[in-house]
Amino acid sequence: MGFVYEEITLKNAIDVGNCGRGFIKEQEVRQITVQALVDTGAATLVINEDIRQKLGLEILGQRSARLANNTREICKITEPIEIHWKNRSCSLRAFVLPESSNVLLGAIPLEDMDLIVDPTKQILTGAHGDEAVSLIM
Repeated sequence: MGFVYEEITLKNAIDVGNCGRGFIKEQEVRQITVQALVDTGAATLVINEDIRQKLGLEILGQRSARLANNTREICKITEPIEIHWKNRSCSLRAFVLPESSNVLLGAIPLEDMDLIVDPTKQILTGAHGDEAVSLIM
């Protein structure tokens, strides 16, 4: 299977909340649209320092992470980010790999948005059709 890239929009979730409460205007919500590498082997969302700064995300802490090449790196953890793909969205904290050239869209946000990789077409698709389904068990 080759690489699967998808266009996603990342939004500062604090800004989104402040907009909903009327503290800022919709056009003031910091957001960026990027081509993300869909990586089912990655756990979560990974961004670089440039994207973190553009979104105005504060650092909440740091955590040791094991990378695909089996090395360990201390990564910053951000405030929540909203991830939007077509008619689906989720919110979570991101790991920051400062020198990363790719945004990685990992298993946790994929699961939250009820998405899977279609290995035949090599595209992102709904696991249960066009509408997201949450499994609560």
